[in-house]
Amino acid sequence: MTRALVVYESVLGNTQAVARAIAEGLGESRPVTVREVAEAPETIPPDVGLLVVGGPTHAFGLSRPETRAEAQKEAPGQVVSTGPGLREWLDRLSPGDGAVPTVTFDTRVDKPHVPGSAAKKARKQLQHKGFPPFEDPHSFYVHGKAGPLADDELARARSWGEELGQHLRDREASR
Repeated sequence: MTRALVVYESVLGNTQAVARAIAEGLGESRPVTVREVAEAPETIPPDVGLLVVGGPTHAFGLSRPETRAEAQKEAPGQVVSTGPGLREWLDRLSPGDGAVPTVTFDTRVDKPHVPGSAAKKARKQLQHKGFPPFEDPHSFYVHGKAGPLADDELARARSWGEELGQHLRDREASR
């Protein structure tokens, strides 16, 4: 059985909480490693069967140094990811020995018709590097820029993690 690797960027802690909830759900069916983006490997190890990547949506996509700096000003002392973000990690990422299936998620403000998605941008970068998509990107919602997470989003993230684990188990069994 392969393990899942969950890599996240989180400025104010909301995406971190979602990543951990997804990992809990995935953990029902397989070993899971969770890494903040600064601690994530730049080459995917051969025992990883699913790469889950997530970050906050900033300015309609993946965060940039400027958007991270702006968020840090809004919540000094509360920032989780203080180094390079997901965008920079994805630029350096190598698939290693194989094309590991990937799935992406983001956190975003729960206002209607807010365009852009970090998950969709990350998926596009991963596909460009040869990582096949495993499922469509997912979004989890926060109230306002700083949060908190919308009601039941952690439960929804955990449930999604369980579904991902089941789909991966089914896929591995059919090989």
